[in-house]
Amino acid sequence: MQPATPASTPDEGGAAVVERLPQKVQPPQLYQVVMLNDDYTPMEFVVAVLQEYFGKDRETATQIMLRVHLDGRGVCGIYTHDVANTKVVQVGEAAHQAGHPLQCVYEPAV
Repeated sequence: MQPATPASTPDEGGAAVVERLPQKVQPPQLYQVVMLNDDYTPMEFVVAVLQEYFGKDRETATQIMLRVHLDGRGVCGIYTHDVANTKVVQVGEAAHQAGHPLQCVYEPAV
């Protein structure tokens, strides 16, 4: 990203007036965190993970869990790259500590 380049223009007294040129900044790329289904992780654990790491209320977490169970995958949330990566790592560590094979991935949001 380039800093704003000041444009100098002389005024009538011989002094330079500095004008800021507007920057065109693109919004950051967003990524969706997707939870993947497996045949071993208990549904209650999935709901608890969605509540703890994604801030979902119980009803929303249950709906996402059912989507994961029925469709094989479910979107947990949409975040910037660093936040999405952190969420995936947190879920993986929590699942590992609990002895479950639950997995999350992140992919560019469309």
